[in-house]
Amino acid sequence: MQRRHLLQLGLAATLPGTRLWAAAPGTPRLLVVFLRGAYDAASLLVPVASPFYDEARPSIAIARDATLPLDGDWGLAPALADSLHPLWQQGQAAFVPFAGTHDLSRSHFETQDRIERGQPDDPAPGRPGGRDFRSGFLNRLAGVLGAGPQAMAFTDQLPLILRGGEPVANQALRELGRGALDAAQARAIAGMYAGSRLAGAVGGGFAVRDEVSRTLAGAGEMEAASRGAIPARGFALEAWRVARLMREHVALGFIDVGGWDTHAAQGGATGPLANRLGELGRGLALFADEMGPRWRDTVVVVLSEFGRTFRENGSRGTDHGHGSVYWVLGGGLRGARVAGEQVAVAAATLHQGRDYPVLNEYRALLGGLFQRLYGLGDAQLAAVFPGARPRDLGLV
Repeated sequence: MQRRHLLQLGLAATLPGTRLWAAAPGTPRLLVVFLRGAYDAASLLVPVASPFYDEARPSIAIARDATLPLDGDWGLAPALADSLHPLWQQGQAAFVPFAGTHDLSRSHFETQDRIERGQPDDPAPGRPGGRDFRSGFLNRLAGVLGAGPQAMAFTDQLPLILRGGEPVANQALRELGRGALDAAQARAIAGMYAGSRLAGAVGGGFAVRDEVSRTLAGAGEMEAASRGAIPARGFALEAWRVARLMREHVALGFIDVGGWDTHAAQGGATGPLANRLGELGRGLALFADEMGPRWRDTVVVVLSEFGRTFRENGSRGTDHGHGSVYWVLGGGLRGARVAGEQVAVAAATLHQGRDYPVLNEYRALLGGLFQRLYGLGDAQLAAVFPGARPRDLGLV
């Protein structure tokens, strides 16, 4: 058996000695949520002050009087009335529009990889630097914090963002328990690798699975305990499980959510995209509630590889764009703000006449957030985001 067989078996961890430790009570919790497929940010954060919005979106615009009030320039999608809007009202949610990377490929895979690496833009020929697909910025952050054993990807394989020198576990939670190996099978597989260089990875993988299963025991009680406030299905159930683990074990977490590539029939105030946003919002609200007192020391960052075209296309959807809107949530947040550099939304201010521009570069944005959250020095921050100039928006 090779390493790929371990991944097929769903064993968490690919590095020797990986295991879950109990994170210290005072350790800040950080969860990064990646919306793969590039969600339409203008259907989340609606530019209510822009006359151009209705003109550009004759079929999918959300009526101004249907949005949830944020400030004079922006309104929130009504699909988030029972989830994110209450967090906003409590000062526990903020949004950063015109955010993203300067990458112009409009390729899902290339841009996702660029963001997950967190490395400088590709250098000119003959200059040092380049793409290192062995190193993601969350792994480097774990290294700076000494939090490798407290980091975890809630995914079926270790994503690029958490690859690197620190030992990091991964475990998909949605399918947890389905087709799992029993104790005898686990012992047999561990015996096959005894004395080999993969023995630590195999043993650590089974240890992580066992500890995750113990932590999530009784997950069926969730629906009764929530009294129907938020339905326990889809992402909501997964977010609840993530919270259970991050309360005690995981200080640095990552999860990705797909299904955001809305080229056709995406809808407006209602429809497929609104349904997806509603499910995501309810899951994040449930995550916040399940974190309990730890929510005060928790920050959630929601991002996507890029935004979508501001104008709707001929299929009543949107195509690959540029600037997006990042979300920042947390119990100790200085929120209820639409933060960062902004520009009035008009035809003349669109990037290449079609997209939101990127005014808040993601490495500067996240670097400023991490610097404030963890008290990082310049050298530590440079290890996480080489060459970046952090921009502190004062969110924490």
